[in-house]
Parts: sequence; C-alpha cells; structure tokens
Amino acid sequence: MAYVVDRRLNSKNKSLVNRQRFLKRYHEQIREAVSDAVSRRNITDMQRGDSITIPKRDISEPVFRHGQGGQREIVHPGNKEFIQGDRIQRPPGGGGGGSGSGEASDAGEGVDDFVFQISQSEFLEYLFEDLALPNMVKRQLVGSESFETHRAGFSEVGSPNQINIVRTMRSAQARRIALSGKARRRRREVLAELDKQDEEEPTDEDRLALEEELSRLNFRLNTVPFLDDFDLKYNLHVRVPKPSPKAVMFCVMDVSGSMTQDIKETAKRFFFLLYLFLQKNYEHIEVVFIRHHTQAQEVDEETFFYSRETGGTVVSSALTLMADIIEERYSPNEWNIYGAQASDGDNWQEDNQRCHKALVDGILPNVQYFTYIEIGDRDPQGLWHLYQHLEADYSDRFAIQRVRDNSEIYPVFRELFKKTMVVE
Repeated sequence: MAYVVDRRLNSKNKSLVNRQRFLKRYHEQIREAVSDAVSRRNITDMQRGDSITIPKRDISEPVFRHGQGGQREIVHPGNKEFIQGDRIQRPPGGGGGGSGSGEASDAGEGVDDFVFQISQSEFLEYLFEDLALPNMVKRQLVGSESFETHRAGFSEVGSPNQINIVRTMRSAQARRIALSGKARRRRREVLAELDKQDEEEPTDEDRLALEEELSRLNFRLNTVPFLDDFDLKYNLHVRVPKPSPKAVMFCVMDVSGSMTQDIKETAKRFFFLLYLFLQKNYEHIEVVFIRHHTQAQEVDEETFFYSRETGGTVVSSALTLMADIIEERYSPNEWNIYGAQASDGDNWQEDNQRCHKALVDGILPNVQYFTYIEIGDRDPQGLWHLYQHLEADYSDRFAIQRVRDNSEIYPVFRELFKKTMVVE
C-alpha cells in the first residue's frame, strides 16, 4: 500500500486549508456581508477587514433521518417498564410541549448566528471579485522590471540542479555507439569464429590469435566511459519581457455649489472604491484626479478626496482638461485610457453643447471606456439627457448610471466594471 505524505509548508494559520474550504462554502453569504459593509462604512475604513455574520439557518449540517411511515421496532436501552404494544401516557401538566403562553422557559437551548473575522486581503478579494476594466488591450511592454522565465532548449553549461537527465543519457548513448560501433562488430565476428573453430578443432596458433584480438577489443570497449563531461546537457531558461498593459484612469468629480455634502460623500465613496480596485488588480496603471466647479484643476489624491473648495458649475472645463492631458501625455496608441465622472447632473444649458463637443472630439474616440454616474434623488438633469444620446452612439465604450444614496454605490460599481471578454 502506498502512503502519500503532504509536507507542504503551511502558514502561521494552521487551519488554512479548512478556512479556504469554509470561505468557499459560504461564498454567497460572505459576499452579501461585504456588500452591506461598503454602504455603512466611512471612506477611511473601506479597505479594512470585517466581522462576517452567517445566519444560523445557513450553517446547518446535512443529516440522515428516518422517514415517516412504515413499521419500525425499536428497543431503547434502559427500558424496564414498557413492552411492545404499550401506549405511553402523556406527562402530567403538559410536560414535553410548549404552552404557547409567550413566557420564558427555564430549559432548552438555542444557537446564535455564527460570527467570524475576515482579513483585509480577503475583504478586498470578495469586494472586487469578477470585476475588470473593460476593453483592456496590450499596447506595449512596460519597463524592464516585468519578466517571465521561459524554456529555451538545452545548453552544455549550467548548474547541477538544471541538468536534463534524459538528454544527458541520450547523448552518452550516442557517443558510446559512435566510438565503439566498429569494435563491437569486430568482437561479434571474433566470437563467431571462435565458436566455429570449436566445432572444427583448429590449430592452437589460430585460436590464440583470435583470443588475443578478443582481449584487445574488450579492453578497448571497456575504456569507453559510460558518461563523459561532453554528454552533460542542461535545461536553458531565458528571461522574456512580460507584456503588461499601460493604462490610465481619469477621475472627474464635480465639486460645485449644487453638490450637497451628502452627494459629495457619495461621489467620493464611488471614487475611493475605484481607486482601491485599481490598486489591487493592476500593477501598471496611473490615476489622474480632476476636480471642477467653474474651473477644472488636476490635483493629487489628498486634495481630490479632502479639499472643501466649491463654486459654480462648468462641466466642460473638466472634460476639456481631460482631453488636453490625453493629447499631451497619454497617446492612445500606447495607453489604455479610461474615464469616470461623477456629478449631480446640474450644468448650464449653454455649457452642455461644449461638453458634447469635448466628449465626441477629444475623449470618446480615444478611450477604452468612459462611465458617468449621476447622484441624487431628483429627476434626471440636463447632463443626463445629453449623455443618454452619447451612450446610444458609443455603447461599446460609454455607460451611465444613476445613484440615489450610498447603498446603491456598490451595486452600480459592480455593474459598470463587471468582467467581460478581453479584446485582443
């Protein structure tokens, strides 16, 4: 009987395998709890782990029970009072059943909901599961720090751990055949002559000559080494640059006076989710933050999320700035360009045409994907109606969604960035 011993090293968590099996089993419950956590957390706490509660009804184990009906004969251990066919009397006072009066009982047991902790990495894994940037293509190689090791045939030099045994033995056998083939043929001929002379009783001189020649041939064959340094063959590996897509994400947020504090917080929550998603899933990606009121400005991460600057509303200023940055720094032939815009939809009517021109002429022809969310419980505003027409014309790269409050941010985010087929 063969015994297989698993000697793979485990992490500090001795029950890692069981934990992974548990997470897989209750995948849907954990994913639902993660979704609820997104809507109730502050932005700064968005990426930490969480306590997950699984209802007791979902952790029940499958068991086998006797079905109803049929004839069963059961003898319980310790029974000294009843025999087969006796009818058991109901306990006095209604014992064994609930009275339904609603009062607490001094007996019985229950099961609380099961609560456990998931780590930060596990939380983010469930948070961004099955999400990806749409239409990502490999434009060119990024830097020299990303390489893959590929097999590239065989070499006659290398380290002992890279030796290829099959190739080495094949080379050794070919060398021995080449060096000793003629001698082996001659030895077979000499052996055949010796056998023939045994039958014909030859002279001693002829037999002695054949035996001396056989001795020389054996010595020559024995001097051919079984394995020589020339035979050693090693696996050759080369480092090949790994194709990695270059991508840039433009985050465009309206901070005008029409954006209330609640709407701004909802917009920041959306962009913070997007920022975490990009950090976790993509190594080579740049993020450009743009805030706008009457004027647009490229800012850093700290200013984008925490500055309290406000003013009027001119949406076209942000779109024009985005188009200018694309032209100056991000060639569409080399970069995958993405954009995400959040606003309450309020804009000057005269500015909507400038927004249309900036999108059609400078942004949509160059981006892989552009998304817009309109935040608030009001009726759709002018910007929404403008973008509806663009969505119909650019359905493969343009998407819009409406969000009323924080509870809708995560479902909308998943809808906008759900994983699709990769464009080759």
